[in-house]
Amino acid sequence: MDNHKPPVGQALLAAAMLLPGLVHAETAPERGAISVKYLDYKEDQPGLDRIRVHAPSVAIMAPVAGEWSIAASVTMDDVSGASPRYHTAVSGASRMDDLRKAGDVTVTRYLPHGTVSFGAAFSTEHDYRSRALSLQTTIDSDDKNTTWALGLGGSDDGINPVNLIVTNESRQTVSVLAGVTRVFTPVDIGQLTYTHSSGHGYYSDPYKLVDNRPRDRNQDTLLMQWNHRFVDADATGRFSYRYYRDSYGIRAHTLSAEWVQSLADGWTVTPSLRLYSQRAADFYFDPVYDVNLGAPFPPGYVFGGPAYTSADQRLSAFGAATAGIKIAKQLGKDWNVDLKLERYEQRGAWRVFGDGSPGLAPLRATSLQIGFTRLW
Repeated sequence: MDNHKPPVGQALLAAAMLLPGLVHAETAPERGAISVKYLDYKEDQPGLDRIRVHAPSVAIMAPVAGEWSIAASVTMDDVSGASPRYHTAVSGASRMDDLRKAGDVTVTRYLPHGTVSFGAAFSTEHDYRSRALSLQTTIDSDDKNTTWALGLGGSDDGINPVNLIVTNESRQTVSVLAGVTRVFTPVDIGQLTYTHSSGHGYYSDPYKLVDNRPRDRNQDTLLMQWNHRFVDADATGRFSYRYYRDSYGIRAHTLSAEWVQSLADGWTVTPSLRLYSQRAADFYFDPVYDVNLGAPFPPGYVFGGPAYTSADQRLSAFGAATAGIKIAKQLGKDWNVDLKLERYEQRGAWRVFGDGSPGLAPLRATSLQIGFTRLW
């Protein structure tokens, strides 16, 4: 069970229920596509190399009978490295190695005024497995300028950590989605999406000391997106704001901006910037060293103390910034190649609207992805 990412079931469900892009297909695709990508991801803290991920993936989309399409993808994550400082039962550099396999498939039926899509997804690793299903429909207005979307999804996760802290634990999540996409002008399109998720089951991290979380978690997300086409510059600006809250007490804000610049000879360059800030969970504590107990423990901790506690860095108060650039090249009418580089840095002092958690070292990450796509 990888501790540096959100719960796998939640991530699968979110991916399965994504709305169509701001420029969405109103008719079934005429051509299929196959895409091969490779991701290299590395996390580090001062003086400590943490997580390294090698993740090849293959995705395919095929039109069927003029009114249907099938899309599927398969990913394998080779994850290795160390957990964050002061957050495991052994030390601040506990080694881990895992192979995660994930896949999804979506079948879409195109109708005169909308679509209906059914999706299924899975993920497995040596101590964790997840299954997810989703159903989504879109409805277009008569003038095709407005699209409403409704979605329903559910996931079931199984947890069996190798340290046997728990066995045969599970978690179930149900999510609903509502959204609207509107073409305002020939060069402006916007989207508003609301998602609510309700989950019950095992949320604690079995590989961390003093980690006990509520068995229920409700999550709400509001996402606003705006695309504007700058005709004279032959470019498109993509802007978004995301607000997130949950029953753990976390409140988070995300601002994102991309500039898609078309160049000569089929080249495209897309610089991007994403800013993030969150308030800590109500039961989060900054790790301290106790002369009798060691680390990590809350200040003044006694066994049998507070019902809910966690020193998980993902639940802390912090701010983060991600800068990236993507370069793509169209090779003829059938081939496309792209290269994307991103740099992420997280610090407690970067939180806005309040103080950040002072007890954690900065966290940095670099990701490099290369991809090839062929139409057929």
